[in-house]
Amino acid sequence: MSVPLLKIGVVLSTMAMITNWMSQTLPSLVGLNTTRLTAAQGGYPDRSTGVLPANPEESWQVYSSAQDSEGRCVCTVVAPQQSMCSRDARTKQLRQLLEKVQNMTQSIQVLDQRTQRDLQYVEKMEVQLRGLETKFRQVEENHKQNIAKQYKAIKAKMEELRPLIPVLEEYKADAKLVLQFKEEVQNLTSVLSELQEEMGAYDYEELHNRVSNLEERLRACMQKLACGKLTGISDPITIKTSGSRFGSWMTDPLAPEGDTRVWYMDGYHNNRFVREYKSMHDFMTADNFTSHRLPHPWSGTGQVVYNGSIYFNKFQSHVIIKFDFRTSSISKSRQLDYAGFNNAYHYAWGGHSDIDLMVDEGGLWAVYATNQNAGNIVISKLNPNTLQIIKSWTTNHPKRSAGESFMICGTLYVTNGYSGGTKVYYAYSTNSSTYEYIDIAFQNKYSHISMLDYNPRDRALYAWNNGHQVLYNVTLFHVIRSEEL
Repeated sequence: MSVPLLKIGVVLSTMAMITNWMSQTLPSLVGLNTTRLTAAQGGYPDRSTGVLPANPEESWQVYSSAQDSEGRCVCTVVAPQQSMCSRDARTKQLRQLLEKVQNMTQSIQVLDQRTQRDLQYVEKMEVQLRGLETKFRQVEENHKQNIAKQYKAIKAKMEELRPLIPVLEEYKADAKLVLQFKEEVQNLTSVLSELQEEMGAYDYEELHNRVSNLEERLRACMQKLACGKLTGISDPITIKTSGSRFGSWMTDPLAPEGDTRVWYMDGYHNNRFVREYKSMHDFMTADNFTSHRLPHPWSGTGQVVYNGSIYFNKFQSHVIIKFDFRTSSISKSRQLDYAGFNNAYHYAWGGHSDIDLMVDEGGLWAVYATNQNAGNIVISKLNPNTLQIIKSWTTNHPKRSAGESFMICGTLYVTNGYSGGTKVYYAYSTNSSTYEYIDIAFQNKYSHISMLDYNPRDRALYAWNNGHQVLYNVTLFHVIRSEEL
């Protein structure tokens, strides 16, 4: 472990643990709250079920249930509404406020469970560190009786582990903060419940401010874990089997709340029709869709829908086009200078995949290769409005040797192939302009990947696998940078 890395505090968690608050969970994304995936569909049997309440006002209802990583059952319950005068505007405001606090309670419980589990892990680490420190002191006191080589090895190990002790102290403070959040929500819930029975006991604006303040602090706490380093990819969930061997499908990471439209593009060239499905459930169960005709055919499978527009590479060119679905017109187009096209620098599977557009937490990216970089991958951050390059990074990885790639939190991850056994084995960080070789298992269920993209809202990978539309969940290693020591 190098010295700079020792100045970084680490906290283990999974992205799926906080999506109840920050985004949709993967089961909710694929419609499991209304439709259960069977083993034949490629899902996880008996892992999660969902039942929508018939009438939330009559009785308590189980909205969804699932198992956490330790096998415990986690349920979300919709409580019956109090029988109060629905015409009273103040009563309606209070009821909405109580529901908001109850939702926050669920998010904090998830955060609390994860924090306590991780705290147990680091407390064990603390015991090991303290024990090693004691052993080291004993070695220093009796160094004349020990071999010099052993002494140096233990000393080096101690120096390597010593900076983790203040990280542990910081994490304990985070655990206390979560408990404080939990207590505050419980207090507010109690006050709001009493207020529904005794109108006028508290000032509504004051309570609203307290809830808003707590909500803001909770968002800040969760935003602290918004990005991280990829450490694992789940088994695939097959959403649908349709189309040809090659294609792309996606949802808009910047779509408004409640907008779950799915965009579908079959083939990799000489096609200009994009299908729009109203929801993931419609995409899975029905053939009803709206067809949009693009002004030019696309090239490859590197398209992306972002903030109501689709960005794609015009066929047989290095031109990037932004097409606005709301106006059905091109809002911007620009050449991607020096980018190879027309199968000059494609992915290993071919298919005119020279230019791959993608989105992560930081915005819009283009991944391609140039003659100037000897056919190796170039990463460019794009302005989504003007399509101008904000900044570029040149890597040492040949584009034609890459199976597929995707961006997460400013890091490009590259697979070692597209057929048969596959893994993610190369990562380039634009934040530090460094690369490393990694080994993350990736199940290539249908033996031919022609599209692989990350959606930062869903915290999931979308893939087109030999005529199957597939989703993967991801696990991230969250890094919290502390002040310089």
